[in-house]
Amino acid sequence: MPVAPHISDFMASSSFIRKMFEEGMQLKQQYGADKVFDFSIGNPDLEPPAKINEMLRELGESQESRLHAYMPNAGYPETRKAMAEKVSGEQGVEIPFTHIVMGCGAAGAMNSVLKAILSPGDEVLVSAPYFVEYGQYVRNHGGTLFTVPAREDFSLDIAAIGAALNGKTAAIIINSPNNPTGKIYSSDEMEQLGKTLEAHRATCGRTVMIISDEPYREITYNGKTVSPIFPWWKDTVVVSSFAKNLSLPGERIGYTAICPDAENSLELAEAVAYTTRILGFVNAPATFQRIVAACWKESVDYSVYEKRREILMEILDAAGIPFLTPEGAFYLFCRVPERKHTTGEAGDDAAFCDHLKKYRILAVPGRGFGKAGWIRLAYCISERSIALSRDAFIQAGSAW
Repeated sequence: MPVAPHISDFMASSSFIRKMFEEGMQLKQQYGADKVFDFSIGNPDLEPPAKINEMLRELGESQESRLHAYMPNAGYPETRKAMAEKVSGEQGVEIPFTHIVMGCGAAGAMNSVLKAILSPGDEVLVSAPYFVEYGQYVRNHGGTLFTVPAREDFSLDIAAIGAALNGKTAAIIINSPNNPTGKIYSSDEMEQLGKTLEAHRATCGRTVMIISDEPYREITYNGKTVSPIFPWWKDTVVVSSFAKNLSLPGERIGYTAICPDAENSLELAEAVAYTTRILGFVNAPATFQRIVAACWKESVDYSVYEKRREILMEILDAAGIPFLTPEGAFYLFCRVPERKHTTGEAGDDAAFCDHLKKYRILAVPGRGFGKAGWIRLAYCISERSIALSRDAFIQAGSAW
C-alpha cells in the first residue's frame, strides 16, 4: 500500500539524518566503534542517577496492586503535584497541579499542545536555527512553521519576530538552551518578546502563545541560568522532559505546564489532556511517572558535559574550525571553515560533513536546523572518544 504523499515528503526532508545514522553504523562495523567519532545524535550517554534504578527495583518487587493500570489522561495527581512544585520554582509563579499534564517526553507534550491550539492554516513562528522536528510537529496538526532568522550571535531578533507576526500566527516556539546552538536567551529578551506579543495583540486582536521547550534547562555553563518566561508573557506553556537531566531519553517521560494566568488556562490544560488521549499516547508511562515524582530533584553530573565541551573546543581551535561557545545543552555549532585545499561552494555544510566522514567523524549539517553554512556536533559521547578524535579533526581541517 502506498505511503501518503505528504508523509513521503516529510521523510525526504529529514533523510539526511537517517542516511548519516546508517552510514555511521556501517563505519563502526568496518573500522570498529573506537575508531569512529559519532557526534551526530544528541543521545545522552551518562548513566541515570542511582536512585532511578533503586526505585525500579522497588517497584518491580512491590506488592501494590494495579501498578500498571490506567490513570487519568493528565497523569497521576501525585506526579502532577511534584511537577507543579518543580516548575513553580523555575518560573517564580505558583502553579496548581491542575495545570500540569504528563506527556510522552517533550516531543509528545508539544504535539499534544499543538493539537489543542492549532486550526488549519495557522502559523507557528520559530527562531532559526531550531530543532529539526518542529516543522513536522506543526504540520502534523494542520499548521505551517514560519522561521525567523536569529541575530548573528544567535540571540532572538525581536524586531524580526514582531515583523513576522500576523493574524494567522497562533504560537511561537522558543528553546533555551537552544538545540543546536547552545544559546541561552536572556531575561531582557524574554521581556522584549512579551512586549512585542502584547503590542501585536493590541493591534491584531489575537493572542499568540509561547511554547517554551526546556529539556536542557539544567545543563548550563559558567554560572548561566535560564530565565523564566511566565512573568513576561502569561499565555505561555512549558514543555519539557527528563531525557537530558536524568538521562532517560528512551523512557519518554515529560510534561506540559500551563501558566495559570493564561487565557482559559484550565480549559487549555483539559484540552491538552484530551489531545494526549486522542493522539494515541493516552497517558504518560505509568512506571516513570512514579519515578520522576520521587526523583525529579536528582540529576546527572553536568560537569562531565562541561569538561567534554572544553576538550572539544580546544580540538576545534587546533583544527581551525570556528564555533560558537555554547552556554548550555551539549552541542557545539560550528561554522564551515574557509576552503583551502578543496573546491566547491563556500560554506557548503553538507559537503563539509561528507569531508569529515572521510576521517570517520559524523556531524549534522546546519541546513537541517535552518542554518546552512554551519554544522552541529553533539558532545554527549565519552571523553575518551572526544580526545581520540583530535588527530582526525586536525587532519580534516587541514585538508579542507
